[in-house]
Amino acid sequence: MRTATTSPATGTLLPPMSIPDVTVTVIVYNDAERLPRAVASVLRQTHANIEVVISDDHSTDATEEVARELAAHDPRIVYLRLPENSGGCSAPRNRALEIARAPYLMFLDSDDELPERAVEVLLAAHRERDLDFAMGAVHRVRVDGGRRTTWMPHLVAERRTLDGIEADPRLFFEHLSTSKMYARAFLDRHGLRFPEGIHYEDQLFSAQAYCLAKTFTVVPEPVYRWYIAPYAASDSASISNQRHKLTNVRDRVHVQRLIDAFLAESGHEGLREDKDFKFLKHDFRMYAGDLPYRDDTWLASFADLMNPYLDTLAEGAYARLPRAERVVLRLLRDRRLADVRTAARGLGHDVAPRRITPDEESGRVYWGEGLPDSPEARRELDLTDLELDTRPFFTALLRHEITEVRRGPGTSVDLTVRTYDPALRLPVGPQRAVLHLSPGRRRLTVPFRLSPVRPGLFEGRVRLDLAAARLPVHGFEGTRHPVLRLRHQGRTHTGILLAPLAFAPLTARVPYRTGLTPHQVTLRPEGHNPGRLQITWHPVGATAAILRPAARRLSTPRTRRAARLLANVLR
Repeated sequence: MRTATTSPATGTLLPPMSIPDVTVTVIVYNDAERLPRAVASVLRQTHANIEVVISDDHSTDATEEVARELAAHDPRIVYLRLPENSGGCSAPRNRALEIARAPYLMFLDSDDELPERAVEVLLAAHRERDLDFAMGAVHRVRVDGGRRTTWMPHLVAERRTLDGIEADPRLFFEHLSTSKMYARAFLDRHGLRFPEGIHYEDQLFSAQAYCLAKTFTVVPEPVYRWYIAPYAASDSASISNQRHKLTNVRDRVHVQRLIDAFLAESGHEGLREDKDFKFLKHDFRMYAGDLPYRDDTWLASFADLMNPYLDTLAEGAYARLPRAERVVLRLLRDRRLADVRTAARGLGHDVAPRRITPDEESGRVYWGEGLPDSPEARRELDLTDLELDTRPFFTALLRHEITEVRRGPGTSVDLTVRTYDPALRLPVGPQRAVLHLSPGRRRLTVPFRLSPVRPGLFEGRVRLDLAAARLPVHGFEGTRHPVLRLRHQGRTHTGILLAPLAFAPLTARVPYRTGLTPHQVTLRPEGHNPGRLQITWHPVGATAAILRPAARRLSTPRTRRAARLLANVLR
């Protein structure tokens, strides 16, 4: 038995025990820069009797040197280097499992962190009851702005202990292996290890753990900090952010088939609909938002990979989806690829199709132009229940598309806008529209007219002068998306403004307040999701060097009120 030691990282006295309570495996590959941050987050845990295994997937950068230096400075750290690169997360985790000494195990990726009480909280849950694993909340942090959200918050909102996944099959959505602390005896009893040679290994591993576990506890406290780089370069993007690769699609479908086989073999076939719903709502939905940006060749290959698997899913899983998602799925399965792009731009934003088709015989209304030609398509493309022609106007389904973007005089840009009104909610004749933009507290409103082209289609032109935007006195740094507002019978409707999917960005230096607060302003397509018109402000000159830093230091309720008064004077 070794004597007590003091952790050089935290200064805390480590227990004189040869066996740690918890082993945290930190997997790493060519991440020398972020590895120390991840390891430090483990070493500063409030529960200090831990073991840290750095499992290096044969890195070729300075990771080995950094890892050995970390291990030399704290006796709790063990460095493990794989003899060759495995190309995934499974092998580094499995090799670490072979040497882990603790009865409880956790996993951490080198680009993430553990909150300080993660080990304490999960270990306490294990010690309260005989659990197979305990799990907690995951905080997602956007590296491009620091915005924090909780992953699947409704699943971890309260503390609860479940006797099997059947008690709440929604937990299939929380498929991360890193948010959990496992009892080593549970993993060994079932021979549960990460599948090697495939991506999305967490999904199979977690599905197996959920189904095999007799008892597990969910705690609402944060136990993992997941850093998200949503628009990283393709060569450095995470696996989940490489959806542009068809191999990524193939891997995800392959894992789903493995999960389906496990459910059948293990006697959990009754969970199939819940698991299928998770796939449609989460996995497929991730690809669906990207479909407008794919060319015909890619879309055809995507359909070849996805459709055979979609045909195996439970009908009940489709029925649980919002209508807009069911439409995209049906169009893809029918290989109506151009229509897939149009429909996918409306997901999550209540955007109308360009046209709808009523069936005079049945009284039903269908997505797109022309009646569906199969019973399945009629069922999935039926929009009747949306009550397009009678729902309140502020929730009406309209579609606003920019068809042309031109640089105007000075710092202005000229936009040609088409508004589709498939349910004919707007009266025949010119419509008064307003474009709204709010880079600060004060909104810029630009009125213009939409003229009728044919029933259900209006077109207009609007000049947006970027210099007219009302910025805060200390400037503004950020991105905004203009919206289009219409009024009808005293009611207001606000909708997003879809940009052309690709056009050359327009950039101008705008001398706000006669040059006192200059900004560089760029107008471009959003480039992801629905593809809204996107405008970004970046302070330059004195605004960036003096005003904004001073504003951050002096920002109090009183100074903010004074700044608004000054802005009114300068306006």
